[in-house]
Amino acid sequence: MEGNAIVTNSTELKVSELLKEVHVDYSPHFSKLVDDTVSAIKTSIDKIPNGFKVTAELASRFVTDIGADKVEFKFKKPALITIGGSYSIQSLARPEVNVDLIIRLPKECFHEKDYLNYRYHAKRCLYLCLMKNYLERSASIGRVEWSTLQNEARKPLLIVYPAAKLVEVPGFFVRIMPSAKDILGMAKLNLKRNNIHNLSNGTDLQATPKYNSSILEDMFIEDTEFINNYFLGWKELREALILLKVWAQQRSSIYVHDCLNGFLISVILAYLASKQEISNSMKATEIIRVTLNFIATSESWSRGLYFPKESQSNITKEQKMQLKESFPVVICHPSAGFNLAFRMSRIGFSRLQDEAALTLRCMEKCRDGGFQEVFMTKIDYAVKYDYCMRINLKGKKEVFASGFCLDDECWRSYEDKIHGILSKGLNDRAKSIQVTWRNTQCQWSVDDGLSVLDKEPLLIGISVSTLEKAFRMVDTGPNAESKEEALEFRKFWGEKAELRRFKDGRISESTVWESEQWARHLVLKRIAEHVLSRHLSLSKENIVVVVDQLDFSLLHGDGDPISYAGSLLGAFDVLSKRLRLIEDLPLKVSSVQPLDSAFRFTSVFPPEPHLLANEKIESLRLNKLVRSCIQPLEVMIQLEGSGNWPMDEIAIEKTKSSFLIQIGVSLQKTWGTTCTATEDNVDVLMSGYAFRLKILHERGLSLLKKEIGNDQAKRVPSVDKKLFICSQHANMINGLQSRYPIFGSIVRLAKRWGASHLFSACLVEEAVELLVAYLFLNPLPFDVPCSRITGFLRFLRLLAHYDWTFSPLIVDINNDLSQSDEKEINDNFLLRRKGQGENGHSVGPAMFLATVYDKESEAWTGSSPSAMVSCSVDLELKRLVAYARSSANLLTKLTFQEEIGPYRWECLFRTPLNNYDAVIILHKDKLPYPQRLLFPSEVDHGTHVAEGHTSKCFQPFCCRKI
Repeated sequence: MEGNAIVTNSTELKVSELLKEVHVDYSPHFSKLVDDTVSAIKTSIDKIPNGFKVTAELASRFVTDIGADKVEFKFKKPALITIGGSYSIQSLARPEVNVDLIIRLPKECFHEKDYLNYRYHAKRCLYLCLMKNYLERSASIGRVEWSTLQNEARKPLLIVYPAAKLVEVPGFFVRIMPSAKDILGMAKLNLKRNNIHNLSNGTDLQATPKYNSSILEDMFIEDTEFINNYFLGWKELREALILLKVWAQQRSSIYVHDCLNGFLISVILAYLASKQEISNSMKATEIIRVTLNFIATSESWSRGLYFPKESQSNITKEQKMQLKESFPVVICHPSAGFNLAFRMSRIGFSRLQDEAALTLRCMEKCRDGGFQEVFMTKIDYAVKYDYCMRINLKGKKEVFASGFCLDDECWRSYEDKIHGILSKGLNDRAKSIQVTWRNTQCQWSVDDGLSVLDKEPLLIGISVSTLEKAFRMVDTGPNAESKEEALEFRKFWGEKAELRRFKDGRISESTVWESEQWARHLVLKRIAEHVLSRHLSLSKENIVVVVDQLDFSLLHGDGDPISYAGSLLGAFDVLSKRLRLIEDLPLKVSSVQPLDSAFRFTSVFPPEPHLLANEKIESLRLNKLVRSCIQPLEVMIQLEGSGNWPMDEIAIEKTKSSFLIQIGVSLQKTWGTTCTATEDNVDVLMSGYAFRLKILHERGLSLLKKEIGNDQAKRVPSVDKKLFICSQHANMINGLQSRYPIFGSIVRLAKRWGASHLFSACLVEEAVELLVAYLFLNPLPFDVPCSRITGFLRFLRLLAHYDWTFSPLIVDINNDLSQSDEKEINDNFLLRRKGQGENGHSVGPAMFLATVYDKESEAWTGSSPSAMVSCSVDLELKRLVAYARSSANLLTKLTFQEEIGPYRWECLFRTPLNNYDAVIILHKDKLPYPQRLLFPSEVDHGTHVAEGHTSKCFQPFCCRKI
């Protein structure tokens, strides 16, 4: 209980500090800026002469594109100008600080039938165009730009930036939002009516619920008393609203036009307050928890949200039925049968519920109530989804072939079309698919019309269900006897459909995606490209699937060397059996364990079978050019227990050497295996690989299991200690790789990145493996990564954003750590951090990685015994964090945009050399593996000091002549 209280207090303190950062202080300076800007807008509007004739020429392309007619009117000044939105209830949230200024359009400018054929939308736009012309003349106004309401191009808004600036609120602007209160009749906007008369299906007119709701939204935009009454006198509710805005803004998957916005958050909070689900006695964090739980689990959503009768006007059962039939999500306005959530799609709401449920898990399972994961972690497309796609639709007229604006806009209809095609094509491979076209994000003017709103690419995010399903190479369709279903299958898949007989005797339609084992991650890409190209007539150049752009860093020639893993493991199995069968040893081999990262699929370049590392050298082809270097792979063996081992450390090592030499002799004599021996190692050459044998002394192992403070443990030979730790690490990582097959690919990319930027000395292989393991063991606020690029991006962000100064990173792969173990780790961490060197620097490792076998972070991050060393380690960590942040930003940018200029995928692995005092360039033709270089070694700055000639002592290749 005491521990929970400490966590709660810590969370509340952090929340309080966050509120100070994001809440806007209504200071006299800020209030004056708002009042002056509003006053300048009113003054500019007053200068517009009454009776000014407004025609379509003010925005001719916009009017033509939405298909409106009869749009001329004589200007009248607004019936009302008032401030609304978050400013009116003191709940503005940084970073975007703006004020909504509601302009009530005068009834005299409209005709009673302007609800038809987009006439209202056209007049609304023309009214704003005239205002813009006069606003731009004001000296108090810096600039005026166009925007849209919730990405709805048919409802443009004006963004007004004041000429005066205030440091407290950089980028402040006023958003001018027209209101249509009392202009049009409610009955004419019934959800079952058709108000676009050129929209017909045969003889029957289709209902236009979204079009009607778009007008109703403006009619009720002023009526926010049902919200304001709760927030103005309730500080904790306002704080909860601000925090929920921060939560939503961090999640681009839900803070989008078809899902959630700040206004809807305030409506949901007001609804819960009206239903007494939240009370004045609750803290802001408690209100947030109740709200998220309501979003994630409440059955009320299936019926629709209706405010209590005292605040809700009489809504008939017929109206409720109409709302439910027209929209997947209903939040009814208290004053009328208008759905405040008419833009929210079924898929968008499903995303919202999933995100709310995931956030509740963060609050329950993560440290400090999940504060970091809930409020501080940016969750964008690139890091959330396993596969991201970008479709370029610029100039594709098929998007608006039926018109820009029907009941819904053509861009929203195209989103639905693409979602349907991908859902059918990917089937059970995809757990969720999000299709978003933020087509109005670019700089846009209504003068350009709607045809230019295709500059931004359409983005698709795909979360796979399981890797097994995602990498599946055969999809089974209907049986041959089902003629209609088979015809539909062939129509959808085209030339990829084929009739196939399966092992169980079935004859069914199917699609086959043949692929090498190492290229299975491309199957989903090939499916997506095929179905989109076939059904949307898109060229593959316009479909970018972010999945294989970094594969170049792992490939060797035309393939991935990971494909040799099968032969490597097969060779190891043979070696293991042979070692156990050796009879002429005083102590038999009891266990054989591989230690090298190649055995656990995390080596950047697993070794390929070498022609000289075989039992039968004579089988080689004549004059075959082979490498002169063979990469040795460490293998640890243990012998049967015995009490006759010497006690002296040197004598123990000599005894080990004797055993190893005898093992080599036995292998060579019994199986003809080639072995080479030194005082420290015995290398066994077989099946194309070199296995380096090491012996773990069983007495050293028993000593290691004693308490860390025991004097005997201090005397354990360093070789035994290292072997034991390596074996523990290899076991754990191998188990993790078995659970998550994508783990190895992510680790390989991470290691390649670290080596490319010259971090190998401070970020050893095992440390990288633990960092990536942390992503799988502690995925919140995400799901476990199922693609290599997404996992790599999360690795970079972990390096960049983790609090290395004040927090140890604990990796508990098998859930072996108890609460007392974690307390011990934290105590060790604090002890290291408290120890100060002469220069005030910490004497512990700058990056504290703790595991069950290494609670003091000594194995892979080491310790810094002196302040001088600690200082360099701290600087190295800062450099590592800076590079990770820069690489993460570039990777995110490349996911959303085309490669532009110098910013390309290759840049993620190209390190700048201008930060070094001296650069030594090696001769490429003398490197043991020159083909692994990504870029030529060259420096285009500095002074050339000296140049050495290549040595003849070493040749990377040798020519066998037999």
